[in-house]
Amino acid sequence: MKRIKTIIQGAAGRDFHNFNTVYRDNEMFDVVAFTAAQIPGIDDRKYPAVLAGKLYPKGIPIHPQDELESLIEKHQIDEVVFSFSDVKHEYVMHWASRILAAGANFKLVGGRDTMIKSTKPVVAICAVRTGAGKSQTTRRVAEILKAAGKKVVAIRHPMPYGDLSKQIVQRFGAISDLKKHKCTIEEMEEYEPHIARGQVIYAGVDYEKILREAEKEADVILWDGGNNDLPFYKPDIYITVAEPLRAGNEMSYYPGETNFRMADVIVINKVDSASLEQMQQLRGNIEKYNPKAMVIDAASPIMVEKPELIRGKRVLVIEDGPTCTHGEMKYGAGVVAAKKYGAAEMVDPRPYAVGSIADTFKTYPEIGTLLPAMGYGDKQMKDLEATITKAKVDSVIIATPIDLGRVIKITKPHVRVQYELQEIGTPTMVDALAPILSPKKKK
Repeated sequence: MKRIKTIIQGAAGRDFHNFNTVYRDNEMFDVVAFTAAQIPGIDDRKYPAVLAGKLYPKGIPIHPQDELESLIEKHQIDEVVFSFSDVKHEYVMHWASRILAAGANFKLVGGRDTMIKSTKPVVAICAVRTGAGKSQTTRRVAEILKAAGKKVVAIRHPMPYGDLSKQIVQRFGAISDLKKHKCTIEEMEEYEPHIARGQVIYAGVDYEKILREAEKEADVILWDGGNNDLPFYKPDIYITVAEPLRAGNEMSYYPGETNFRMADVIVINKVDSASLEQMQQLRGNIEKYNPKAMVIDAASPIMVEKPELIRGKRVLVIEDGPTCTHGEMKYGAGVVAAKKYGAAEMVDPRPYAVGSIADTFKTYPEIGTLLPAMGYGDKQMKDLEATITKAKVDSVIIATPIDLGRVIKITKPHVRVQYELQEIGTPTMVDALAPILSPKKKK
């Protein structure tokens, strides 16, 4: 039987998971290559033999995405598997058109074949867009489950930007583990809040192996989703976070619309910041496309320890990187804090941007008056540090999920902005988690 020549197109996350669950050791397919985009430094590598399985003893090459069409022609590729998340529907179909024009079939892989079944209950936290509020929702869910006496172990959507063979299964139970695994800022932003609350979190590349390790120490598995990807595990409770500030995105982004349609629970976050029209549009889409979902209204109020470092000051606002780049948000909690606490001016960081940070502004010209905390590797972290040092400001507002001052040197006075999920009215997250908190006994 002729094997189907395949390329998997992605960004070091969903692409590897699709391969591991559908294509590894599957003799129907010959995966010729991965292509990679979005994340600096992940192309021109190999998916290592230790992960690739018996059919690929030399591993599988990872090429830059801009080589995709030439690879289709060179290798006479039969199909390309699109494995991105948090992209516009239009972006998906433009790639479909390019791939079809190059002579290959275009393919999407769904949850039935890629959601691994756990032996423990799974609560999945997903979203319709990056920056909607998954992190604080995940923390709130963990808090409720732990208060009920459940041992919660979180598993985070992958961010394997280093040596893949050393990142097969990663366990983080202490802050020192972040250094041990050579984590980037993006990874630390997701792992550190769990660790700080005394909670174990896993991540890596092989999510079957990760799950089996996590099950050994968990009563409940908490899927901490990344971007707006589908869960890697079959959820018992499927929670999707939506956000009225980008109302309509729940129907125009992939695979956010899938999360929106599949959710058991939809959390409408940031209701305190939205207009009546935005709320009506989002509620209307819930009623039309997922009327069976439980709907929880919520806000993410900000907390600032030293507001005097903001009031009347010229400030540099640092926001979560992915939220403000491919998440397309023009402001976040830092900008909200600057306005709420009376900053004299939010200083534009562009004149002070160094190296890869300057490149980020060129790639994403619509970023607002803020500095995205990019840190996909040592070079970006050094460039971020240098940009902050150069900026002529009185103080720095840090609205990243981690204490940025712990991982890079910030010489200027700085203040952290933190935020937690706060349900408004009923139903609440306790109601949403009832099937796990109070499971019905079988007769």
